[in-house]
Amino acid sequence: IEVPEISSGVIEIKGVAREAGSRSKIAVVSNQDGVDPIGSCVGQRGIRIANIMGELGEERIDIIEWDDELKKFVENALSPAKVNSVKIEDEIAVVKVDEDQLSLAIGKEGQNVRLAAKLTGMKIQVEGPNNVEKVAEPE
Repeated sequence: IEVPEISSGVIEIKGVAREAGSRSKIAVVSNQDGVDPIGSCVGQRGIRIANIMGELGEERIDIIEWDDELKKFVENALSPAKVNSVKIEDEIAVVKVDEDQLSLAIGKEGQNVRLAAKLTGMKIQVEGPNNVEKVAEPE
């Protein structure tokens, strides 16, 4: 109801990863040129997403852009962290980030990387400049 572009098919929800009551990540894509899928879901000044968050008891919702390319999708899923590189090795996405992005990529108690793993269906290994910091598997 809040995002009419979804019901009309202009925007498609490609995946959802949720820890109820805490945080969700939603991957969206636009099926129409010129329509920003994230901007449409967020709304002017964030009003659409604020209304949805209010309905869910102030659960945080991250809206990310879905991508056909798995490396780019993993990078997007780890938002808001800035990712330096993603390398797919078998069923594991090895993600390298700078030291100042480690806490964002991992998230509080590993929540960000855990939700990204659920959303992408990939085991994600986050590495800082020195070593492996966190590994999360999809459930």
